[in-house]
Amino acid sequence: MSWLTSLSGYLTPAFLVLSPLLSYSDQAYSMHRAKSSAGFSLDIPLIMLVASLLRIFYYPGAKFDIALLIQSLVMTVMQVILLKIALDHRPAPSSKGGDAAVPFAKINERERQRPFNFWQWRSPKPYWQVVLSLFAGLVACELLLSPIPSVYQGYSSLIGYIGLAVEAILPLPQIIANAKSRSCKGFRFSVLASWLLGDAMKMFWFFTSKTTIPWAFKLCGIFQACCDSFLGVQYWMYGKGPTEIKEHELASTATWSEPKADLFAGGRRRGTSVLQAQKTT
Repeated sequence: MSWLTSLSGYLTPAFLVLSPLLSYSDQAYSMHRAKSSAGFSLDIPLIMLVASLLRIFYYPGAKFDIALLIQSLVMTVMQVILLKIALDHRPAPSSKGGDAAVPFAKINERERQRPFNFWQWRSPKPYWQVVLSLFAGLVACELLLSPIPSVYQGYSSLIGYIGLAVEAILPLPQIIANAKSRSCKGFRFSVLASWLLGDAMKMFWFFTSKTTIPWAFKLCGIFQACCDSFLGVQYWMYGKGPTEIKEHELASTATWSEPKADLFAGGRRRGTSVLQAQKTT
């Protein structure tokens, strides 16, 4: 068992650092190639950017394993790229594909808008303003509170727990979108597979590692693993949604032949009536 723990101590940190690339590069390429982000919930970049930035600023106060810090840095860069691609290729308001068009267009008229249309704007500019404002706010708090140890320690723990809790709810927007459309169309299986594999490796590493892993990581990791597993059940149940059944060619021919037959019959009846009228005169 000790060799397995040692092996996990080397493999899991490496996987965590590379996981943002493994999880989202295929999704980004798929949207870029299709020129559409339909089926992808734009809430995912929002959640991951908030969670990653909070985790980065949580590090000075918690001094957790360096691999988790590097993962947060790589994740931030990856999510910025993903957000850019999703905004560039967002579906038109009338598009009904996959339901990620939720951030851009309502699925139906009864869909409630968020306050101030938050993260549902048509223009890309407000999205980047939110991200930059969050980063600037965290930098300001770091500079103001770090010289006050008694306050800074509580502040550091607070943003750490918030960041990890936000990351833990990452699958929820996609779960809700899948449930509404009863389809997983647009959500890449590669993303789901990397999430499930990452959950398994993280759970083992969190509870066997000899380095510092705060309990905040462990609790939020357990919750996220449960959500990812449920997302896997959805993928198994819904797949890419119901397939359209094309009408058989013979049925189509029969449908058109009936009106034609009636038309010809009507024509014959009208011709007979004309002949009878001529004979009478």
